[in-house]
Amino acid sequence: MKPLRNFNEFVKEGIVKKQSPDKSRVNSLKKESKKSYNFLIDIIKKIGINNSNANNIIKNAYDIIMELIRAKMLLEGFNSSGLGAHEAEVAYLRILNFSEKEIQFANQLRYFRNGITYYGKSFDEEYARKVIKFLESIHKRLK
Repeated sequence: MKPLRNFNEFVKEGIVKKQSPDKSRVNSLKKESKKSYNFLIDIIKKIGINNSNANNIIKNAYDIIMELIRAKMLLEGFNSSGLGAHEAEVAYLRILNFSEKEIQFANQLRYFRNGITYYGKSFDEEYARKVIKFLESIHKRLK
């Protein structure tokens, strides 16, 4: 996994474009993220986390985090698209003053989720629990 580049590099390359803030889309992303978060927590309470559902837990947690980052970006008039968009969104965590440790974990999560989605990688309960702990630790700051 390559080191995460700075957000401004993505702007210069055109992966992130400046636009007018999109408050309607911000509200939609926040609402959807809240529903997804509540659903994920309910699933964990009722079913728990195990090796069989670890990948689903990881992917859902990732989607929640990314929706909230996108909402923050759109509120400031930034929109990412195309190859490198997810990496740019993770890099935006630096703009939001998250710690480098948190940013590196989010970037690893991005990389691993890509592995699940496109390469059939499997992760275990232990990593899924780390992802949920991470989600819970940053969720309030991203809302």
